Amino acid sequence: MPQIDFNNTQVAFAHKTDAELKKAALLFKSFNYPWLIKYGPGLAASVINFLPPVKSLIRNTLFAQFCGGENIKDCEKAIVALTKGKIGTILDYSVEGEESESVFDYTCKEIIDTIHKAATNQKDIPFSVFKTTGIGRMDLLTKVNAGEALSETETAEFAKVRARFDSICQAAYDNNVRLFVDAEDSWIQDIIDSMTYEAMERFNKEKAIIFNTIQCYRTGRIAHIQEKLDSMSCFLGFKLVRGAYMEKERARAAEKKYPSPINPDKAATDAEYDGALELCVKHIAKVCICAGTHNENSSQKLCDLMEQYQLPKDHPHIFFAQLLGMSDHISYNLANAGYNVAKYVPYGPVKAVLPYLSRRAVENSSVQGQVGRELNLINTELKRRHK
Repeated sequence: MPQIDFNNTQVAFAHKTDAELKKAALLFKSFNYPWLIKYGPGLAASVINFLPPVKSLIRNTLFAQFCGGENIKDCEKAIVALTKGKIGTILDYSVEGEESESVFDYTCKEIIDTIHKAATNQKDIPFSVFKTTGIGRMDLLTKVNAGEALSETETAEFAKVRARFDSICQAAYDNNVRLFVDAEDSWIQDIIDSMTYEAMERFNKEKAIIFNTIQCYRTGRIAHIQEKLDSMSCFLGFKLVRGAYMEKERARAAEKKYPSPINPDKAATDAEYDGALELCVKHIAKVCICAGTHNENSSQKLCDLMEQYQLPKDHPHIFFAQLLGMSDHISYNLANAGYNVAKYVPYGPVKAVLPYLSRRAVENSSVQGQVGRELNLINTELKRRHK
């Protein structure tokens, strides 16, 4: 099997100057301070409108590392840089947690704008993406998911959510742009799944346009994919991720006294993820997948599966994806080896994307070895350049 050298820092960081690498190293070092991760984002959100230096600090650190800019035009620099590394861009308008209908309408329009942008350059921008909580209230989705009766006002409100969801999917179909529907908390995921699979049946008759996101830290995901393979006649699109809400999921399950939907340990999650990869590759004629992973072993596993099933490295139904600012050693080494790779490029006003940036900080501080891995790779490359 072809082994990818994920320790090749020369390839991983060819796009970074020494100054950029040193700046990234300082940022990742800051993730080792739990108090900063716990209180920093909330404090920043409360003062960012009154203290310009705070906004400037965030813009030049977290925002610069993990975001492409404040609007689509700002992201052009990131798109060009990624293209040079043979990596595609997934424009991700990362505003979330809002409550007003006017913001939901604006977000819907912005997502459709990312689809139009992708349609002009599908080689460099192979996917678009959105979160359902970007176009509808979390509390409303929770109520719908639980099957609770809605008031007349809530029924009208949910009809608007569905209309926004459908308009985004319709725009993707009309422009022939593949679209990820991101996964969210398990207590609203069923209604998101339902709307997504309805859109798949409608728009995926000739190819995979609509993709659902499967969080493999949840139990029963392989069975979920198998059920869709058995019951749906259209092309299926799946973005496979491990997941980002584990602590919150377990805490809510304990509080409300229902079985945790999360796998009991990392080994079980890894087995669920790799099993889902294998099931999808086995049915690659009908399934298109994007392996959204920062895990070297799972990335190598997919490479091995492609070799086992005699699939070309640039098979149009298979992509790898990582987040901007993280795991460049995976993204750039896979792309350099000839595989299809894309990076999520989040964007939006600095204050509005603070929840996203906060998750990245928490993720890097809580995932075992993540900060150390990023720092070690950066330091290895700096030493290599100056030995």
